[in-house]
Amino acid sequence: MSWLSEALPVFAWPWVWLALPLPWLMRWWPLRDDHTPALRMPYEMTRFQGMLAARRLPALRGLLLWLGWLCLCAAAARPQQLGEPIEPPRQARQMMLAVDLSGSMSEPDMQLGGRVVERLTAAKAVLADFLERREGDRIGLLVFGQRAYALTPLTSDRASVREQLRDSVVGLAGRETALGDAIALSVKRLREQPDGQRVLILLTDGVNTAGVLEPLKAAELAKAEGVRVHTIAFGGSGEIRMFGMKLPTGEDPIDEQTLATIAEQTGGRFFRARNTDELAGIYAELDRLEPVAASGPVVRPKIERYPLPLALALLFAVLGLVWPGRRL
Repeated sequence: MSWLSEALPVFAWPWVWLALPLPWLMRWWPLRDDHTPALRMPYEMTRFQGMLAARRLPALRGLLLWLGWLCLCAAAARPQQLGEPIEPPRQARQMMLAVDLSGSMSEPDMQLGGRVVERLTAAKAVLADFLERREGDRIGLLVFGQRAYALTPLTSDRASVREQLRDSVVGLAGRETALGDAIALSVKRLREQPDGQRVLILLTDGVNTAGVLEPLKAAELAKAEGVRVHTIAFGGSGEIRMFGMKLPTGEDPIDEQTLATIAEQTGGRFFRARNTDELAGIYAELDRLEPVAASGPVVRPKIERYPLPLALALLFAVLGLVWPGRRL
């Protein structure tokens, strides 16, 4: 029977129903014959009171007026019904993803699905899976090479971020690596967001070779603005496995010390990923470090239903007043 209780309206002001017997009480209210009444009443109210006292109100007309009064009391008591359940939107983090598109990200030394792929291809696959789990976050995408560019602003439209990430190619922002500029631009995008929610996840496979701002100076700026920076050094394993054999590859230099210092100064974490599996594990760990907030309790909005009884009250009142009856 729970569906029946939900379908029936409830009254926000049930005490208004105490006014329901007022017309009946007015019928027995004593009329004064002197010319100095204690309570001066409008002519129409006095006329209505006299009609009640004289019992000269036609039956059907009286029924219409009583129904109008009943509906008016019902409207004044504010009938309400529960609407459909609504789950409040989840808001967890304001997060910028900074992805290195320098020339070294084209190195084919990663394995993905049993085949050898470029570093950027492996990073895209892992990031796409990471984005899928970040429901409730507002995420922006920034790419950097010789310069840093924001491809998408902070948005809850994760599909748009995935699309921009998919279309990114090595060399789009230049062949060098501007770590400091990437951090500074991310901080600029995050500085207006709520405290405690500003997060930057930076992935690179090299060292700072371009840009106008040194990485450690950019880290100081991030710390001052309350931006946590998680840094990921990706690639440089020195070998790949293919057909059961280890094949050597060129190991690129990665400034792990600088990346670790940036993370430590800003309250973030430094990670080292030499293959796709390790990178996927790092983003899973970031899910734990920057959890998506649990959704709040489901709420059911209250819908006001007074317009219908109010309209009926007006209808009954008009019919009652224009209904033909005896003249007084």
